[in-house]
Amino acid sequence: MDFDADLPQHLERHLAAFLTEAGAAVRAEQPAFGSGVDTLTDFVLGGGKRLRPTFAWWAWRGTGGDPDGPDTEGVLRAVASLELVQACALIHDDLIDSSDSRRGRPTVHVSYAREHRANGWLGTPETFGLAAAVLIGDLALAWADDMFTGAPLPAATLDAARPAWRAMRTEVLAGQYLDVRTQATGDTSPEAALRVCRLKTAAYTVQRPLHLGAALAGADEARITTLREFGDDLGVAFQLRDDLLGVFGDPSVTGKPAGDDLREGKRTLLVALGLQLAEDPEQHKLIADAIGADLAEDEVDKVRRTLTEVGAVEAVEERISALTGTALAALERARLAEPAATRLAELARLATQRTF
Repeated sequence: MDFDADLPQHLERHLAAFLTEAGAAVRAEQPAFGSGVDTLTDFVLGGGKRLRPTFAWWAWRGTGGDPDGPDTEGVLRAVASLELVQACALIHDDLIDSSDSRRGRPTVHVSYAREHRANGWLGTPETFGLAAAVLIGDLALAWADDMFTGAPLPAATLDAARPAWRAMRTEVLAGQYLDVRTQATGDTSPEAALRVCRLKTAAYTVQRPLHLGAALAGADEARITTLREFGDDLGVAFQLRDDLLGVFGDPSVTGKPAGDDLREGKRTLLVALGLQLAEDPEQHKLIADAIGADLAEDEVDKVRRTLTEVGAVEAVEERISALTGTALAALERARLAEPAATRLAELARLATQRTF
């Protein structure tokens, strides 16, 4: 069986099997929660790039993991559990940002608010939608732990990976809080934007998955440190690309309305540099007034043009290119086995040059 070539298929297989198994137990005990199980299952299996488990897999392969050995299925299950952490983060993030759509479909809180409204239930639809999204996101995080700790691997192997797992869970929540706090304080400095990038995205998207995979393979601390350097710079570059797509992306490709990051009041590096570089007071005011505003499409177009004119877009592109370069240099220093070294370099370029 070619696990390397068919990695997405095997990740899906493990996710589907776990969700079916865990969901059956809940349905048997609490049938009323069946819709919550269905929502989470559809959310996890209904899309996503599977970047986190893919980074973890290739770190495992590159540091000694043998796809023909006895631990392969256990490793697949362990790294696939990262998708449940991602589900928790996205469901809660959509709620925090008041987003209406995700992957071209209604977000979880919006879907449950509509169900409440359609049935004429007591209370307010918005409160019900909020509560449902919080609880289903919590379920995703709880099940992520169950899936990871239940992986059929030697106890010593799982123990070696626990520090990465524990750090990642804390970092993603701390990063989300820092993002919310930055929006609340109105801090539009580039430094604040980069702090959010490193903690909220770089750590749990790239750095810790690499750490997790390498730890499952028994890699030493020196190699793990080098891989984390690769993951840190690459993760920031990944988020900066995401920030550009949040303003300039094609909704038919990204699955989210263009300009949503502006409407949600996100203090991204793109916006921070736009404000810093805008010497014309009118351009500065246009960018500042757009943060958190209910913008029409033509207003989003004006902000796009202004961010381009002041040089913010070019500055972010330059930062992405520089970070990708330093990340790839760290990857070379890690001296990973093939084909992992090549595949991780390809992933780095895909993550930073993508259009979705």
